[in-house]
Amino acid sequence: MVIDKRGILEDDVFSHRITKDGKVFISYYGKQVTALSGKKASGFIKEIEDAEHKEAQLIMAKVTGNFKRGNERAAKNKQSRK
Repeated sequence: MVIDKRGILEDDVFSHRITKDGKVFISYYGKQVTALSGKKASGFIKEIEDAEHKEAQLIMAKVTGNFKRGNERAAKNKQSRK
């Protein structure tokens, strides 16, 4: 069951890239936010292999953790006022 109350994961917000040596780089809107290696990378690869689009987006969201805190808009507005 996929939980996405706001419908954000309908789009391609997350993407991933697997290197030859088994490392995984996960990006959010094209900007890298997480890198996995070792057991975490191999577990991620196994989990995402058979996942459908929205399920894959949710898996990547969970792996990246809580990197967004909700204050991005305030910080962006503060910078634009300078």
